[in-house]
Amino acid sequence: MRPLLLLVLAASPLLGQQVPDTAFDVSVPRPAFGARAPRVVLDEAHNNFHTASGRYLPFVNLLRNDGFRVTSGRAPFTANGLRKAEILVIANALPADRTVQAEKVSSAFAAAEADAVREWVAEGGALLLIADHAPFGGAAEILAARFGVDFGDGFVYDTANYLTSLGAQNLPAVASILVFSSDNRLLGDHPILAGRDPRERIDRVIAFTGQSMSIPARASVLLRLSPRAREAPTRESLREYGGTSVAGRALGIALRYGRGRVVILGEAAMMSAQIAGGNPEARQSQLLMGMNHPGSDDKQFALNVMRWLAGAL
Repeated sequence: MRPLLLLVLAASPLLGQQVPDTAFDVSVPRPAFGARAPRVVLDEAHNNFHTASGRYLPFVNLLRNDGFRVTSGRAPFTANGLRKAEILVIANALPADRTVQAEKVSSAFAAAEADAVREWVAEGGALLLIADHAPFGGAAEILAARFGVDFGDGFVYDTANYLTSLGAQNLPAVASILVFSSDNRLLGDHPILAGRDPRERIDRVIAFTGQSMSIPARASVLLRLSPRAREAPTRESLREYGGTSVAGRALGIALRYGRGRVVILGEAAMMSAQIAGGNPEARQSQLLMGMNHPGSDDKQFALNVMRWLAGAL
């Protein structure tokens, strides 16, 4: 029997609202940074679906426990403003007048902002750009293109490499909740996946509905899409198993650009810890999305991504 494809998790009436999992363990047994704390700016100037006090609260607390200094950025990107950051994190930006329910959107960034970020990275800055399923890909396309990446801006699913058990009551399997593991050989070869030692090696990443991206010649694949992976352009076509093959594309890449570093991810929940259903008190009966999902290395993956961007791997 084929798995049931739900609508995108953020909009599914079955799963309901996504809230941060405040009970998630954000401790770091071996912090990477002490007195030399890298400065991280989390973008909140572009109608971001994920913010430091909202759905990315567990991510922010995890980084602080690893020694990062994290602040929110609430101004458009400029050369002067970007000098305050060593690492810029952008998660699911949208135009000011649009929401996650929109099918397609215009750019969340002005061309001058995209140019400023590219030049800042080339001069030694580090960027984590996260753009989820539609409509987030279209909103961030102008920025991804500055680094030679094009987004699929749809909904990726894979009937051969998905999470077959959600661990939550009364929820069917979802073919857009993808598994990248050592077993299915969809993890790449990169310091982010190796960590500092074998204890930090990444063996299983779970992604909770995202989009595809191209792989520039100079990039390393972190999360490779399988020959069975497909991308539906709309929620309706996702329900009908529509779309086209995205074999040869990725859900996550890393690259050096000039003197800087870039990681681009096509799914945002894996870098947080959320509860889909909106009821933290009923945690055990809800879908745990991200670093809190049992059996995933998403927490270590988040740490490794940020440490590599900081030059610590």
